[in-house]
Amino acid sequence: MIAEFEARILALIDEMVEHASDDELFASGYLRGHLTLAVAELENGDERSSDAVYACVAQSLERAIHAGELSPRDQALVMGMWDNLFRQVKAC
Repeated sequence: MIAEFEARILALIDEMVEHASDDELFASGYLRGHLTLAVAELENGDERSSDAVYACVAQSLERAIHAGELSPRDQALVMGMWDNLFRQVKAC
């Protein structure tokens, strides 16, 4: 189930490449890495829901923010895109 969920999010990211701004391209590429890592972690555990994917990615992003990897502007951009992508896929 989480592999399918991941694939749907990655498909949305791929679809935006042609018309995305530089900021959106940055955020989507950054999210792609965090999503892939989160899914790999979850595949080894018991929790395999879309909500678990959301939480795992959000935690990974929070760790990156606390490590100083993202400026406040980039934080808002990446977190907003993650929320938007998750809502889109969850609604389908």
